[in-house]
Amino acid sequence: MALPAPAPSRVFAELVPAQAPAPLTPAQAGRGGPPAPSGREVHVSGSAELSAGPDRARVSVRLGSRKEAAGAARSSVTRRLEYIVQAARQRGVPEENMTVTEDFNRVENTYQMEAEVCIIFSDFGKMQNVCNLLIEKLGTSVTISPPRFYHTPEAVDTLRRQVCVAAVGNTRQKAQEVCRLFGQSLGKPLLIREEETREWGGHTESHLPNSPDLLTLQERIQNATAYASCRVFAVFEIKGKENRRNKLL
Repeated sequence: MALPAPAPSRVFAELVPAQAPAPLTPAQAGRGGPPAPSGREVHVSGSAELSAGPDRARVSVRLGSRKEAAGAARSSVTRRLEYIVQAARQRGVPEENMTVTEDFNRVENTYQMEAEVCIIFSDFGKMQNVCNLLIEKLGTSVTISPPRFYHTPEAVDTLRRQVCVAAVGNTRQKAQEVCRLFGQSLGKPLLIREEETREWGGHTESHLPNSPDLLTLQERIQNATAYASCRVFAVFEIKGKENRRNKLL
């Protein structure tokens, strides 16, 4: 997926002459008084853009049997169900990440049993190992759906925090460069404001689109990758002349 060109960042500095300090009250004079604010600030805007691949994949395994005897139909499906669940469990898939549904019907003069195992993977390598094993051992007696990748809410929140922190870091770095250009030293932040955030791409568990079966595994992961951008505005205090020793370090 081609990334859109990032919005241009605007960086500017406003150097305001320091105001004369206000007269100290007797109480302030007695204890030295607080330092008067310099009144000089640097105003900077900056942005960041990050991406995050999906952290979960859902695979569905379907199987069924149609027999004249009810017990035979049920037994055929049960044996394969037990093998599927055991294979996933032995490869580290927790029980709570597997959901089994069964449907038993009478069709004309036969009994039909169908079942489905939905498995959620957080390790895509294990997912491939389990799917390959089931295809090898059970063959055409099971149907394995292509994996459907998505993001958990926790992964989305992490991406949002990371892109905001990255934007603030870029903005502070730009402010430092502006101050150095004028031989000044950057002080503490006076204001940090998040001006715009954007999110695109990615899927959540409740909104999983149907992808074409011809896509490769990497193409499916790429299609499910989430992107986020953030633009912030910040105001920093300008402390004064930059320390020459720090400048040389």
